[in-house]
Parts: sequence; C-alpha cells; structure tokens
Amino acid sequence: MANFKPVTHVIFDMDGLLIDSEGAYDKVFSQIIEQFGKKYTWDVRSKVMGTKEDVSAQIVVQELQLPISAEEFLVQQFEIQKTVLPTVPLLPGAERLVRHLHKHKIPIAVATSSGEESVKLKLKNHQELFSLFDHIVMGSSDPEVKNGKPAPDIFLICASRFPDKPDPEKVLVFEDAINGVKAGRAAGMQVVMVPDPHVPEDKRKEATLVLNSLEEFQPELFGLPPF
Repeated sequence: MANFKPVTHVIFDMDGLLIDSEGAYDKVFSQIIEQFGKKYTWDVRSKVMGTKEDVSAQIVVQELQLPISAEEFLVQQFEIQKTVLPTVPLLPGAERLVRHLHKHKIPIAVATSSGEESVKLKLKNHQELFSLFDHIVMGSSDPEVKNGKPAPDIFLICASRFPDKPDPEKVLVFEDAINGVKAGRAAGMQVVMVPDPHVPEDKRKEATLVLNSLEEFQPELFGLPPF
C-alpha cells in the first residue's frame, strides 16, 4: 500500500470531477470549431482541460488556427453555453462523497478554473449540494488567482480561505485533469486523480492515487472517516 498521509481538509476540482461538464464543453467548442471545418481533437482538449477560460480560448484558436480571435471565441462560447451547461449531471460517487465529508464536519471547498458566469449555469440544478461547501474559488473571475492551473495559485488560495488556514500537506485535492494534478502537487498537496479514460498512463504518474471513479475512494486511506 502506498504511503498516504492523513489530511484534515479536502478541495475538489469541479468540471469532469464532480459534474459531467467536459462533454458539454466538447459540444460547445465543437459547435464553434466546426463552422471553420476543423475538429476538436483529444490532443487540443487535453491542453485545454483545467485552464482558465481566456487561456482555453487562446489554446483552441492557436492550435486549430481558427480565423477568429480568442475574444470572439469566448463571446460565441458564452452564448452557446447558456443552453448547454444547465443540463450537466453529477458524476458517479460525487454526491455520496461530498455529503459524507460534510456530515463528518470535514472542511470542503471547490477550486474550479471556470468563471462565475459559467459556474452559475452549471450549478443551476445542483445548488443544494454545492451549498455544503465552505467556499468556491472560481479561477477565471477571482482577482487573487493570477495564474491558472498547472500553477499552484488556485489551490493555495482556496486552502487559505478555510478559517483555520491548513498547511498544504494537510489538504487532499481531487482532480481529473493533468493540469490540475500538476497544480495540486505544486501546491504541496496530495492529489487523487479520476482521469478521463483518454489520459495516457505516463500522464497519471504525478497523482498520489488514481481511481476510475469517485465511487472507489476509501476516505480512511487519508485518515478521513470511512463510509
């Protein structure tokens, strides 16, 4: 058994980890990209995952050499999102784990690269569950988050907003994206990764623990109350 350290606080990424929004973003991005006869490939998607909204737009426009600016891409993205994002479902095991930690008074928070406008749309049908979190840090609209993932900023800021400001090594991060895992490790935290099946084995190595689904998580491995 690997050498896991006990933790006192938990931070969750949101997209592709708690809510199944990566598919929704695929739809949104594909709709914009296909106007120009291009395809939203896994290669581009893997670079986008976990980045702030303005950076995501820049990556897509540059990588696919789209004849629009990143700003124009964002305008189209926000328009299409309004209908697509409110329908995103929770991922398997997410609700059970969040409610379990909350019930046992483990401080929990969310660190998402998304901005406030997108988060509101995505949480339209999940407000009660997300009200259980101590706080939500939204990287694309939070002035304190200077650098997006893979930089550690968002996780360090998120941890500092817990009233008792835990030491990073007492914080456990849940992530699905490579950029997110790098960010959590750079912040000095342990990271549980629930990767997209497309993520190659060698890109999973930095994670402390890799699971197929949140349903597999055993809280007691990290000194948290068992189910």
